[in-house]
Amino acid sequence: MSFDARILTGVGVLAAVTEAGNFARAAETLGLTPSGVSRAIARLEARVGVRLFDRTPRSVTLTEEGRRFHARVMPLLAGIDEAATEIAGAAAAVSGKLRLNIDPWFARIVLAPNLPRFLERHPLLSLDMIVSNHREEMMGGMDLAVRFGPMEGASLIARKLLETRVSTYAAPAYLKRNGVPGTPHELLHHETILFRDPQTGRPFTWGFSRDGETFDVDVRGRFTTDDPTTAIEACIAGQGIFQGLELGIGRWIERGELVQILADWSDETYPLYAYRASRHLPPAKVRAFLDFVQEIAR
Repeated sequence: MSFDARILTGVGVLAAVTEAGNFARAAETLGLTPSGVSRAIARLEARVGVRLFDRTPRSVTLTEEGRRFHARVMPLLAGIDEAATEIAGAAAAVSGKLRLNIDPWFARIVLAPNLPRFLERHPLLSLDMIVSNHREEMMGGMDLAVRFGPMEGASLIARKLLETRVSTYAAPAYLKRNGVPGTPHELLHHETILFRDPQTGRPFTWGFSRDGETFDVDVRGRFTTDDPTTAIEACIAGQGIFQGLELGIGRWIERGELVQILADWSDETYPLYAYRASRHLPPAKVRAFLDFVQEIAR
């Protein structure tokens, strides 16, 4: 298929409709009529040869083919926007909208308490953040994705931001009632709070490491969740022992609401990566965010 420059117009309209959720709101954003937006989408669908949207009287949603197309073209559209910005001499300005897809632990435990400081530092910047620990299509329309765990996605540009220990915690009241486990294997006699792996749907295994010795303990618990703040609050309330990342947990330790246990068995570390779709120099807003992440995660 030869390149048709008019397809760029259709891609811009597709982005606006996807964000707005219907033709009328997209038309307001673009300064067009709803019928003009509808015709632009119809021309784009005819050009690429697939139906990109499912239409109802109230809304339009991307089809499966539309989601794939959107995920592929948005980084390209962002690249064109970045190039235009750079030529205009504004490449150094931290401004515009930064679209983020952030792991829940980092978003809720580390980033959210520090957001006012970041946005006060960059008054021309706004954030649009999705909180998710799923990896499928995590870059769709995003400037940056942040995930814990081993590096994935050969087609993406990855930057390791940090490594944090995996540690085990309990509330003082729980330990007073049930005693302090002296070894990881004693956890078999305790109630634990389990955290669900988004990739498998099953609880994460509890791993322990000391002086090169590494093993798992098959803990049991009556409460499983995929939300870190819920797990921490349940642990504080005395529901059971919780194993999680050391990053961001300090404020609960300092207030005496949580106590680290089995500290001698916490040699295991977990990496945090930032992912980008483009191999080009990231815009100033992305660089500013990455610098801030490393600042607050020390």
